[in-house]
Amino acid sequence: MPRQPRSYRALSPTPAPWWRSAVIYQVYIRSFADGNGDGIGDIAGIRSRLPYLKSLGVDAIWINPWYKSPMADHGYDVADFREIDPLFGTVAEAERLIEEAHAHGIRVIPDIVPNHTSDRHVWFQAALAAGPGSPERERYVFRDGRGADGSVPPNDWVSCFGGPAWTRLPDGQWYLHLFAPEQPDLNWQHPEVRAEFESVLRFWFSRGVDGFRIDVAHGLIKHPELPDLPPRRDPDTAQPWQHVDHPHWDRDEVHDIYRAWRRVADEFPGDRSFVAEAWADTPERLAAYVRPDGLHTAFNFDFLMSSWHPKDLREVIDGSLEMLGAVGASATWVLSNHDVVRHPSRYGRRATKRWVANTAYEPEGPLDLELGTRRARAAALLMLSLPGGAYVYQGEELGLPEVEDLPEAVLQDPVWERSGHTNRGRDGCRVPIPWSGTTTPYGFSPDGAGASPWLPQPADWAPRTVAAQTGDEGSMLELYRTALRLRREHPALGDGSLAWLDAPEGVLAFGRDPGFVCVVNLSAEPCPLPEHTSVLLASGPVEGGTLAPDQAVWLTV
Repeated sequence: MPRQPRSYRALSPTPAPWWRSAVIYQVYIRSFADGNGDGIGDIAGIRSRLPYLKSLGVDAIWINPWYKSPMADHGYDVADFREIDPLFGTVAEAERLIEEAHAHGIRVIPDIVPNHTSDRHVWFQAALAAGPGSPERERYVFRDGRGADGSVPPNDWVSCFGGPAWTRLPDGQWYLHLFAPEQPDLNWQHPEVRAEFESVLRFWFSRGVDGFRIDVAHGLIKHPELPDLPPRRDPDTAQPWQHVDHPHWDRDEVHDIYRAWRRVADEFPGDRSFVAEAWADTPERLAAYVRPDGLHTAFNFDFLMSSWHPKDLREVIDGSLEMLGAVGASATWVLSNHDVVRHPSRYGRRATKRWVANTAYEPEGPLDLELGTRRARAAALLMLSLPGGAYVYQGEELGLPEVEDLPEAVLQDPVWERSGHTNRGRDGCRVPIPWSGTTTPYGFSPDGAGASPWLPQPADWAPRTVAAQTGDEGSMLELYRTALRLRREHPALGDGSLAWLDAPEGVLAFGRDPGFVCVVNLSAEPCPLPEHTSVLLASGPVEGGTLAPDQAVWLTV
């Protein structure tokens, strides 16, 4: 497999900041570990599992919202950004977690939710009390309705959770909520909003957090005239995906906010960083978020959404490295998170659409979980060998599939209600993870705790627990542990460059200097391994110098 001339290298300083190569573990706090026995994960649970995270080999943890909240959207409706919700603990416990994580060599990155607040937030309650035309309402997006009596919403915007994006108050005005009605959108044109969030960043930076994951980073700025939505584009067309002047997604003005946030982060020592949840039409649009004076990294959703096909994957990898490298940013790679179907289930069946968020995923055909797991193992080696950083969603390292048969009575995602019970939402990827034992709660809660997990765990998860997989060389957990250890040890891995290698049809192969090759067989036939190499790590058995279909291997030259 001789090298092809095309390669990519990010414009990174020396020594590179930690986040350019970091493997960051996502903690969905409700479902990670329950420390007090109430059936809901909490800060005490995270603290108790820090030794596990260290042994896994991650560099940082990203924690989904832990702020005070009525939990209409499981914490993404924040009532107070400077308080921890009692379900999860206290600010003092958060400070101890940060200190203990740092002692284990693990950085801490909480979520920040700037697009909206809870309707219980003191600002929104003041806006309701003050009435139309008041200064208090200017912090949010309030408008009069259309029609002779104002009974028609101000425009045709729709909620991401289903239904209209506007709710009318008894005084006749409407307020905007791009998500649930309990999540009113803030007006980011207002200077008080910008000043408040910069203050919140400083509050947590001063307590030792190492960065923030920014929820809905692309959605803060709305067109001042609030026009109706542009015509829909067909995602199945062969035409290029072009950016349009959308009235509330990925507007150019949003970057002024993040330049200011970058200056706040730079006030503190230790390479504090941001990662954006930014949905953008093209790699070029995504790269705008991570220019040198903006945010540090952004999630690579194109990689997450790619089908298990060599052409699609290579196009995503090429486009990401080229565009991000052009602005000196490192790439990030992710396979699953708390909003999407877990990837063993995605890879184990055909989907009718490339889009794989739970709010649009339409599975077709029976689930072949054995196939999906085999592909997930290969995908892990692909992801962890690409240049840049990577994110691991809790339970991914255990090979957890999507829980697709949750009873309707237990579903809690607001998408379920807002869709009129036509969309089951995201609960299936949020089921509490199993730690030990043979029956539920599988060590999720302390021994003898009376409460059941907030979402029921499958009865067949005993072989998937951390305890059951530890020491089993063929398990998903030990594959991840070994891959993360080798990633830290091998000088070719982490941030840097790759060069594609010639390979048979349906096979991806690339080299990284010094002396590393990754081969992923996405074809239906075994493929020969390159000469003069030895196996460093494989996702499955390697026999006779060939790689079986849906397998990946790391090689040393």
